[in-house]
Amino acid sequence: MMATAKAIEGGTLVSAKWLQDHLAAPDVRVLDGSWHLPTTGRDAKAEFLERHIPGSAFFDIDDISNEHSALPHMFPPMEKFVSRIRKLGVGDGHRIIVYDTAGLHSAARVWLMFRYFGHKDIAVLDGGLPAWLEAGYQVEDMPATPRERHFTPRIQSMLVKDVTQVSAALKLETAQLVDARSPGRFRGEEPEPRPGLQAGHMPGAINVHYQSLLRDNGAMKSAEELRAVFQAADVDLSKPIITSCGSGVSAAIVNLALERLGHRDHSMYDGSWAEWGSSPMLAVAMGS
Repeated sequence: MMATAKAIEGGTLVSAKWLQDHLAAPDVRVLDGSWHLPTTGRDAKAEFLERHIPGSAFFDIDDISNEHSALPHMFPPMEKFVSRIRKLGVGDGHRIIVYDTAGLHSAARVWLMFRYFGHKDIAVLDGGLPAWLEAGYQVEDMPATPRERHFTPRIQSMLVKDVTQVSAALKLETAQLVDARSPGRFRGEEPEPRPGLQAGHMPGAINVHYQSLLRDNGAMKSAEELRAVFQAADVDLSKPIITSCGSGVSAAIVNLALERLGHRDHSMYDGSWAEWGSSPMLAVAMGS
């Protein structure tokens, strides 16, 4: 009988080698959490159907969301999340490994979502599908046939902030706001990919572009390198941090990096710039 994987590996990231060695473990479930901006013209689900890590299921960020919100892919109600996750064959006792086709991008959002709903036994495949393919491991195009599994939610509300909480934190300086968008978008020099949004950033925010936390191959940098990136941006790792980005996807990469460094007092502004930048009632800053 194959040993379970939980006693072997912990932490927030696993390597392609580790996943290959434990892919058949009875407690391991693999999810493809790929997502692309509409401007890319890519269809993440169609790409999944063409090739994916054997046995994996597709986690649709746009579908597993709050359909009653006008904002893109907001965290879903608890009942919807549980229903969708059960149908993916994921539940209590499972060691979840999530990956994406970019290397490390939207998989971090899925990781944070599971953490929010109380499932701590989840890690991200470092380097994603590119790392898996680079290692020469197999992919398949067979659709998953999951069996429903019971999932017990335990919401960790401190992991997600709304616009009121973010506004108060900025005003009272009770937390640092780290914006993961590109420096050009942060400074208001580049247009936003979504129409109707103002350019610029939240007053008092600190810019740490998510790509500065990753290597050229899409894998996450070492803990030492991550710490240096935050220090260079004047982020105080001893204080609470709220992350933000365009629509709450790449911000989760910052959360994942903070978790890797042992920084536990972090959360994400789910509405991000899609919400803040669309409101004429909220202050906007330009430049650095």
